Amino acid sequence: MAGKNEDIIICRCEEVTLGEIREWIEKGYETFDELKRVLRVGMGPCQGRGCREMILREISAKTKVSVADIHPGTFRPPAKPVKLAVLAKGGDK
Repeated sequence: MAGKNEDIIICRCEEVTLGEIREWIEKGYETFDELKRVLRVGMGPCQGRGCREMILREISAKTKVSVADIHPGTFRPPAKPVKLAVLAKGGDK
């Protein structure tokens, strides 16, 4: 399905479009981690919180595998952005 939908930005942090995601899935990259390696999706400041579900649904649609059966990918700490001031404070309250 070509057209405007292909230009929709799915991963805002890395500016990856739906067309790029579909292209790489067609090439055989059928897991979130594989797409992460080639497109850097899920590696921006949001750590995939903005794009992961959309990408998993696209993988599901192309591979005919339920989203529940697709591994959501590897999470690396910090899974959530942390302000430097919080880290600099240490364990003292």
